[in-house]
Amino acid sequence: MIQRRTVLKTGAALTGAIGSAGLLVPAMADTAPAQAADLDPTTIPQFEQAMPLPKVLQPSSVSSTTSYYRITMKEADAQILPGRLTRVRTFNGSFPGPLIKAVSGRRVVVQQTNQLSVPTSVHLHGAHVPESSDGAPMDLVAAGGGTKTYTYPNSQPHANMWFHDHAHHYESETVYRGLTGFYLLTDTVEQKLNLPTGAYDVPIALSDARFDDSGQLVYAMGDRMRRVLLANGKPWPYFQVAARKYRLRLYNTSNMRFYTLKLSDGSAMQQIGSDGGLLEKPVEVTSVPLSPGERADLVVDFSRYPAGTRLILENTAARYPDDPAEQIGKVLQFRVGAPVADSSTVPATLRTLPALGTATVNRSFELSMDESGASADSFINGKAYDMDRVDTEVEYGATEIWTVRNTNTRVPHNFHMHLVQFRVLERGGKPVTSGPESGLKDTVSLMPGETVKLQATFTGYEGTYVYHCHMFDHAAMGMMANFRVTKTPSARR
Repeated sequence: MIQRRTVLKTGAALTGAIGSAGLLVPAMADTAPAQAADLDPTTIPQFEQAMPLPKVLQPSSVSSTTSYYRITMKEADAQILPGRLTRVRTFNGSFPGPLIKAVSGRRVVVQQTNQLSVPTSVHLHGAHVPESSDGAPMDLVAAGGGTKTYTYPNSQPHANMWFHDHAHHYESETVYRGLTGFYLLTDTVEQKLNLPTGAYDVPIALSDARFDDSGQLVYAMGDRMRRVLLANGKPWPYFQVAARKYRLRLYNTSNMRFYTLKLSDGSAMQQIGSDGGLLEKPVEVTSVPLSPGERADLVVDFSRYPAGTRLILENTAARYPDDPAEQIGKVLQFRVGAPVADSSTVPATLRTLPALGTATVNRSFELSMDESGASADSFINGKAYDMDRVDTEVEYGATEIWTVRNTNTRVPHNFHMHLVQFRVLERGGKPVTSGPESGLKDTVSLMPGETVKLQATFTGYEGTYVYHCHMFDHAAMGMMANFRVTKTPSARR
């Protein structure tokens, strides 16, 4: 069994140093020597490499009800930096991660083989799945050739999902090194709309990295020196667009970094969806905040720009005091080409969300960690994660309201629930009735001292699942807990 205390010893004691981005940093993060000297991020050319698109995986076989996939988790060499190869951890050797396209009501079965040197557990983030296929933190696929078959019933509406490693204590480094993939679930509700499709529907994974001067990734828990921003695995790339509407699905796959994204000319975008698919109505926004694990679904109309325009997607999120804006403030460049025919539209109504229902249970959760640097522990309701402890018993079919509070004064967190999508009822005591957080969500941000109120209905499957901070290092330090859904009252404590 993985011993939590053993792993935390390698993470060093926390310092009290917190930058303006609010990330609590292990003492070793920006002082421990790397295998080689750090690569100066200013030597990496910006907007000279094209942003790649994820490779769409094809099933190995299909039946009338199911698409079957075979995926191998393995190391590979990727050209991230111009003229250099970087060793990364991948699904099927793809960096950026591959894309599975799925349809509601049609099963996907994935056989995962782990050829890495560390155990893994593959979690389909945002999915409504049985416990056996959830990718629980201790439901491990053995290193060196272990296999596990995951079954995804897709018995839920369309959603912008992704899959990643969730093996406790390993996921922070493994995800940082590339073990992620896209999973787009569609349904007839979405398909009947005339939104941009095909080449004009673009998934983009955002992450940050640090390299040594040999071009290899440098990893340390809580590292605040990750100053190279990647879009689909390339640093500060450009993306050639036609002068027409594009659907941009943004995924924050970073371990710790928060983004606030805007176009460099300050113009408006239409946000049409979030984690759990489309909003009820499009929302005009000029900036989009994303904490780790969150997604945003946008439509940008490039027809308003003349051919030859170069537009930058900027990041205006708070930074560490020593973070250079020249690197952290830019994400990617759009290069606008000639106009092309565009019959796509964004309707005034996108979907009808299910009624909230009547909640019968109210619960409270507090996220906390030591800001003094005395320990490396993180907690939910004062307890660090214990795989053998059930923290919350939920009756199958119940609708509950969860009030989640970040008790820290300097450190941000966020909150992710497995099994269910939820609705955000309140943020900071103010009702959420419209806007980007009014749709189906599975991850929400919590700035220092902030409180959110969530509502979810627990149905579909019985079993034990987790809720946790999706800042991977915080979860590895213990900010995670188990909840058990059961129809049997006697099984609940």
